[in-house]
Amino acid sequence: MNNASARNMWGDYLDTHLQYAFVHEPKVAPLGTTEKEAEDQLKLVLSGKKRALTHSLVGLQSRNEPLPRIGDFRVLTDWNGKARCIIRTVAVRLVPWFAVRSSYARMDTNESLEDWKESYWEYFTRELEPHGRVPRESMIVVCEVFEKVFER
Repeated sequence: MNNASARNMWGDYLDTHLQYAFVHEPKVAPLGTTEKEAEDQLKLVLSGKKRALTHSLVGLQSRNEPLPRIGDFRVLTDWNGKARCIIRTVAVRLVPWFAVRSSYARMDTNESLEDWKESYWEYFTRELEPHGRVPRESMIVVCEVFEKVFER
């Protein structure tokens, strides 16, 4: 782990959770692609209002990133790289865009399904454009539900 703040937080977590000492090193990153987006998303996670992350399957494949797995840990940082909390994946579902439900949208953004779809459509448009792709109603999204397990 290159981020000292994240390494320290992960070590503090392991001090009281030794059963995870040999799991894969957690991913370390802010949520979002802009400073405002990252800070807004982090506030929602820290307040307990955000309990899900959504990925486009094509986006993950284009970046050669693995699918999230149940039990994965992630150290969430602010935009400047300061570790703020640790989350753990508790569920993963692959769902066609058109089949996402309002209950999931509320877990992800605390918004209505319509607002969730509008903001994510814009995000996926930006994400896929460099790869020559566009979002579609039939695209598969990866719905990842998490629990916040540690915070300072």
